[in-house]
Amino acid sequence: MTEKKTILAALAHPDDESFGMGGTLALYASQGHNVYLICATRGEAGTVDPHHLNGYESIADLREDELRCAASHLGLTGVFLLDYRDSGMPGMEANQHPQAQINAPIDEVAEKVVRYIRELKPDIVLTFDEIGGYRHPDHIHIHQATVLAFENAADATFHPQAGPPFQPARLYFHTIPRGFLKFGVALIRLFGKDPKKWGRNGDIDIESLANVDFPTHVRVDYTPVAEKKTLASACHASQGGSQMRRGVLGLIFRLLGESDTFMQAYPPPENGQKLRRSLF
Repeated sequence: MTEKKTILAALAHPDDESFGMGGTLALYASQGHNVYLICATRGEAGTVDPHHLNGYESIADLREDELRCAASHLGLTGVFLLDYRDSGMPGMEANQHPQAQINAPIDEVAEKVVRYIRELKPDIVLTFDEIGGYRHPDHIHIHQATVLAFENAADATFHPQAGPPFQPARLYFHTIPRGFLKFGVALIRLFGKDPKKWGRNGDIDIESLANVDFPTHVRVDYTPVAEKKTLASACHASQGGSQMRRGVLGLIFRLLGESDTFMQAYPPPENGQKLRRSLF
């Protein structure tokens, strides 16, 4: 029987867990491991069509409910909210809100993250890459806070009130393969759309993202649980989740395979390290 281990993912918004590394989270949860999620905000700045708000007092309430729905499909052991406010994309009015995540000091957020690291004692910590996947300010912010927390989790002088020191074994950044993005750019153009203005609000420049290349140290094939990722994504109906596995994106997934890629941040990978198929 496989030894039960613990994984902790630190992300920014409801839907990040499903649209991004959801396949990996579901795979390890299905194998009996403890998989926890830290979500920094409730996604208040997301665009939501009015009919989705029926029965909800706010976008935050709606999106938290969608997150809980997704977590159940992924099989997550627990979900923890840091109670910051969604900062939105650069230039949005939400950037100026005093509770916006990006307005919180990195050290403050790191203290909250390190509390969960020391309490849950994860073997593996996961977060976004250095550009937050697609340059979302909150993604970059939680990446920086998580790295700071990880690097100091075993230091008794780093926020000693956050619990006794503990050092997780590995830290990984979830990445989007350059080949995947380049293929996506070509396919998006083929469908007559502009890859520089992708997404529901046209604020994601996939073409520029395709020029950023992070190394891939682990590729996790989540084919056995692909349906769980589909169901979890569909929970985020207000963010077009039911379409994430259809249309152009769905075609790309089917053509390139159901897998997530990760860059190993700690311990530093050895020269010539072979591509692995597992985070452990």
